[in-house]
Amino acid sequence: MPMNKKDIELKNLLDIEVDNRNNECELTLERPDPLFIAKRHNDEYISLICALFAYGKASLIIKFLDSLDFSLLNKDEESIRKSFEKHYYRFQNNKDIQEFFIALSRLKKQTTLNELFVEKYKINNNVCEGIDNIISKINEINPHTSQGYKFLLGSNFKRDKQNNIKQVGNAAYKRWFMYLRWMVRKDNLDMGLWSGVSSEDLLMPLDTHTFNVSNKLGLINRKNCDLYASYLLTTKLKQFDKNDPIKYDFALYRIGQEKIMELKD
Repeated sequence: MPMNKKDIELKNLLDIEVDNRNNECELTLERPDPLFIAKRHNDEYISLICALFAYGKASLIIKFLDSLDFSLLNKDEESIRKSFEKHYYRFQNNKDIQEFFIALSRLKKQTTLNELFVEKYKINNNVCEGIDNIISKINEINPHTSQGYKFLLGSNFKRDKQNNIKQVGNAAYKRWFMYLRWMVRKDNLDMGLWSGVSSEDLLMPLDTHTFNVSNKLGLINRKNCDLYASYLLTTKLKQFDKNDPIKYDFALYRIGQEKIMELKD
């Protein structure tokens, strides 16, 4: 379907923002983003920790991530428990952080997150299936449960009677989709550490902020910030770049954050 004049203007604006933002100057302590910490280590397991704790005020996220000793992922479980006796972050207490590190430490000894993801993703190129597989494996290898831990890791996706993941009725999984962006895409921002996953299959990381900006720009028209909204926005952005629609994620975030353009009411 050919784009109308408004879509062409919006695409041009976003393309300019993508080019302008595609540099490491966007990731500094003065402009905090969890990717700043993740790139320092360039590791898929450490990056997952950075992504899943990426909720709340950005400066506080960075402060918390900076307090973590990621080398503990390669040490014994008693060392992990001792090191995190006094750690907590918002909804996660010290027990949640200890058990999360222990789960990842056990998993890291067995496999890569890339392999776990591709195991289910490759069936029909569904990134949600890949995420679901990683969540299942983390829960299996260390079945710790608490409200804070469930919030951190996320639940398995809700499914229909045919066992297909529902587009309507699931949360947006913003932190997981952001993690996939980091792992799959490769530019001056994203690390591209994974293989076997196509950027065209990624879904838009959608939080309330980006959701509101996308609605105001007319990219989507939806009341609920959920998985279906992410599908809708991704589909729209594929009109701008069918092979790499998620490259617009950072640009959309900054457009709203920095009030670059006048958004309609």
